[in-house]
Formats: sequence, structure tokens, C-alpha cells
Amino acid sequence: MIDLRRLAALVAEHGDLLDAPVAPFRLSVGGTSREIDTDTDPAIMGVLNLSKDSWYRESVAIGTDNAVRLGRLQVAQGAHFIDVGAESIQEYADDVAAEQQIEQLVPVISALTEDGIVTSVEAYHPSVVKASFEAGARVLNLTGSAHDEEMFALSAEYGASVILCHVGGTHPRDLDPDADPGSDPIAHMTPQFEARMKAARDAGVTSLALDPGIGFGFRWAPTMDQRLAYQAQVLLETFRLRELGLPLCHALPSARHVFGEEVRSAEHFFATLAHLGRTGIYRVHEVARTRAALKTLHTV
Repeated sequence: MIDLRRLAALVAEHGDLLDAPVAPFRLSVGGTSREIDTDTDPAIMGVLNLSKDSWYRESVAIGTDNAVRLGRLQVAQGAHFIDVGAESIQEYADDVAAEQQIEQLVPVISALTEDGIVTSVEAYHPSVVKASFEAGARVLNLTGSAHDEEMFALSAEYGASVILCHVGGTHPRDLDPDADPGSDPIAHMTPQFEARMKAARDAGVTSLALDPGIGFGFRWAPTMDQRLAYQAQVLLETFRLRELGLPLCHALPSARHVFGEEVRSAEHFFATLAHLGRTGIYRVHEVARTRAALKTLHTV
């Protein structure tokens, strides 16, 4: 259960990391860049799904025109940038070949870039990333780890920021069923983050963020309640990763088995837990609701 006693115990054990400084996160479009202090101005990352298999229907856009319209709407609702992906991570979904992803992504990214909208690409194929950068994307939401050397080189070449996702496998479609994070998931993922941060910086990447990947890979969790407990624990304890000096990102959970027909209310609830855990970048489908929740949390 989450209550003040649990929060107090967490602060007593790790509170010295709550205010550890983190670097700003750079957002770029059309040759113009700005750096965001995500502690004072939490960044909202709107989700735009080009795959018909994505379960969150409100973020699915079939066709370039619909996708661009939805991206514009999310920016109007308060998104700082738009994360575009062309393959669902659901186990039942079909794999989407890199060539097909490129065909879907490039016209959407090009149109959003022309509108002056900062665009992120969610990908783990180097060819998809390169084509997306050429189309104007300047954030890489890196959901794989099999091609780090090439991914970091491309990001440095195009001056892109990189969000490093912790994934229990080479990518969300190729997960290790035995990748149990244990009782202390933050300690479990820290060594991987440290190694990949160093590799990215050595390659010339100058703007990074860390995503604990609480939406990826739960084959080790036998029940949905155990999955939810893990997600809540990581959301609350994410501030411990501030010792690595980078802003922290979360794709907020949905807990469909709990929220049911009210699933669209889930993200702004979990935004509260993420805020307590000192998250700075929020990847969400419900931009307007999350923005209102964050504005409230930063005002009261």
C-alpha cells in the first residue's frame, strides 16, 4: 500500500538523492534548440501510434493526415514534443518490417517538423532511426540495445537527444522471460544505464535521459497485480537514479485490469506517483489530463 509511512521510509533511506542535480534535456526542430530544466518545467511527450495494433485507441492514427492532425492537437493540449512509433509492443501484434516502418514514419515526421513540432522516433532498427533523423526527428526514444554503437553514432551525427530505455531483452519484441529485476529494480538497472551512458557520451551524444522501461517485459511477473506493484515501486523510487545526473523519463502505466472502462483516467493518476519520484519527462497518451495534473502538483 502507498501511504505517508511508506513515503517517509523511502525518504529516510534515500532522501539525499531527491535533489541531486540532473542535466537539462535538449529539444530541437528545424535548426533551433532549447534546453528544458525538467525539474521546473516537466516535459510532456505525446504518443502518436501509427500501428493499428496499438491498444490505446485514442493515440492510434491511420494515415499521414490523421497522424499529423493528432500530433498538432497534442501540442495544442500541452505536449512539448511528439513520440511517433510504427510498431506495437503488444505480444499479440505483428512485427513490422523496418522498410514498412520507414514508409509510415517519414511523411508524418516531415510534416510535423515543417510545422515546427519537435518529434521523437520510437525505434530499435538503425535504418528506421536514420530515415527518421533525415526527415527531421531530433529525439530518439531508444527501445532496444542490440545496436547501441550505430544508434549513438547516428544520434551524435544529427545532434539528437537520446532517451535510453531499460529493456529486459534486445528490444520489446525480443524479451528475456527470466529477466526478473528482483526486489530492488533500481539497483538492478543502474549498471546497464551507467555502461550505456558512457558509450553514448563516448560516441558524441550530448543530451540524454533515462527511462526505467516499466512498460516493457513482464513475462517474469505471473499476475497483473505484481506487475502493477513493480510499476508503482519504480515510479516512486526513480529519484534514486538522479545520482547518474540525467533527467528521468517514464511511459506512464494504464493498469487496465484495475481502471477498466475508466482507463483514460489512469495516466494522470500515475503521473502523481511519477512526480513524487522526481520524474522530469512524461510519455503519455492523455496529454491534456496529464498536463492538468502536473500543473496542479507544481502549483499547490
